[in-house]
Amino acid sequence: MDEEISSRSWGYQLNAGGRVRNGRMKVVEGELLWLHLFLVFQNWSGSLIVASLTGAFGSSFLYGYNLSVVNAPAVYIKKFYNETWERRYGFSMDESTLTLLWSITVSIFAIGGLVGAIIVTPIVKFFGRKCTLLLNNVFAVAAAILMSLSQVAGSFEMLILGRIIMGVDAGISLSALPMYLSEISPKEIRGSLGQVTAIFICVGVFMGQVLGLPEIFGTVRISVAALIQVVILPFLPESPRYLLLEKHNTSKAEKAFQTFLGKEDVSQEVEEVLAESRVQRNTKLVSVLQLLRTRAVRWQVITVVVTMGCYQLCGLNAIWYYTNNIFSEAGINRETIPYVTLSTGAVETLAAVSSGLVIERLGRRPLLIGGFGLMIVFFAVLTVSLTLQNNVSWLPYLSIFCILAIIASFCIGPGGIPFVLTGEFFQQSQRPAAFMVAGTVNWLSNFAVGLLFPFIQSGLQTYCFLVFAAICFAGATYLFFVLPETKNKTLNEISLAFAKRNKVSLEMQEMNHYHEERKSSLLNGG
Repeated sequence: MDEEISSRSWGYQLNAGGRVRNGRMKVVEGELLWLHLFLVFQNWSGSLIVASLTGAFGSSFLYGYNLSVVNAPAVYIKKFYNETWERRYGFSMDESTLTLLWSITVSIFAIGGLVGAIIVTPIVKFFGRKCTLLLNNVFAVAAAILMSLSQVAGSFEMLILGRIIMGVDAGISLSALPMYLSEISPKEIRGSLGQVTAIFICVGVFMGQVLGLPEIFGTVRISVAALIQVVILPFLPESPRYLLLEKHNTSKAEKAFQTFLGKEDVSQEVEEVLAESRVQRNTKLVSVLQLLRTRAVRWQVITVVVTMGCYQLCGLNAIWYYTNNIFSEAGINRETIPYVTLSTGAVETLAAVSSGLVIERLGRRPLLIGGFGLMIVFFAVLTVSLTLQNNVSWLPYLSIFCILAIIASFCIGPGGIPFVLTGEFFQQSQRPAAFMVAGTVNWLSNFAVGLLFPFIQSGLQTYCFLVFAAICFAGATYLFFVLPETKNKTLNEISLAFAKRNKVSLEMQEMNHYHEERKSSLLNGG
């Protein structure tokens, strides 16, 4: 009997000639990727595609947009600050005060994000993943109104307040969206679907650059993305895992699975979820403190902290925030800079899409470690290029190439995989607390880069990027020794991969989790 090629796993056996054997079917190695992509896309139902695109457009898209939208019109915003200050106090703002106010405007977004990451756990528990994404649009619309009216009102405080509220929106969405996507996707495309978050961050960055151009600055409002999500998302189901494990509603969970998977028989999926979380039928959410004390997930938590820390501290946000200044230092004409900056957003998007297409074939580990490795190389070359650019006429163009190469290296792995890993490492009851930990590290690191990079750049000059190269090296080294491959693996298989390092058996992990949940239940009067 011919072997059956299953779209549920990528377990093909290659012979010595590099061919895939399936009875009469032989596929040459050069066609392997296309066959893989075909089988992967068989797992994408229409509802799954709409849910991922709609969820991301109203969430991670806005995050990316707000990372970059302040960059291109920086000169005009600073002029607005100075004019407002002079109108109020009768004298111009000095340069150091203007630099500090600008750094606060950029980095205050991360403070709002930290608040959002902290409050997301009780919100997703009470309202669910989908409803959290919907309600979160209130923050997006409120922020859009404040920022739109700031110039009319002559108040830069309104712009800063709008950035804070927009940060709250991003903090909630960057936890709720990956959680939702990881819980609605089959394990065969969990990585690809998780990359939708990163892809739409990149699309948002690109659109922020386009809408920040002098010719069209201020003509498009960010509330449009929120409106699209509010119109479409209510017609899609809640996370089936949330319905099954936290609401204990089997019938609704089955219907959600049927909608997202595009098939009637979902008994296997329901059984898989229950098998992965068989001790959670009557459990409560794990708190952050309980998660940090759980020995069975200690290295998973450490790995999430390292990947999220490196995600922000590897230097990409510095490039997103201050691309104009970097290109100026590289000798690019001032009027040309906003248009050259568009290339960074385009490269990000292409690299993120490419990563999403190959992640289920290559795996998380090589893309993540390889991405950091390439960033180290290009950061080193960029440092040399910026240092010697006054002596060689063509070096500014090498600097631009290095910036684009760093962005592409980031987006093929480090730009999206940390969100995927956070969703893959933890049980249902631990996942919200894990995303809170990841979000806290993410936003604190984001704030640090946004606030400190102008001063690091001023102090170290062209050598500032060596700091980021060192961080990338540290992250890649840690991941090389610690991170297991999670491609196509269930939660139990991933937990087993960490069990030896955590010094517990899989059975002990489940027993410890059960005792912790029983203790929590008794303390709460259960």
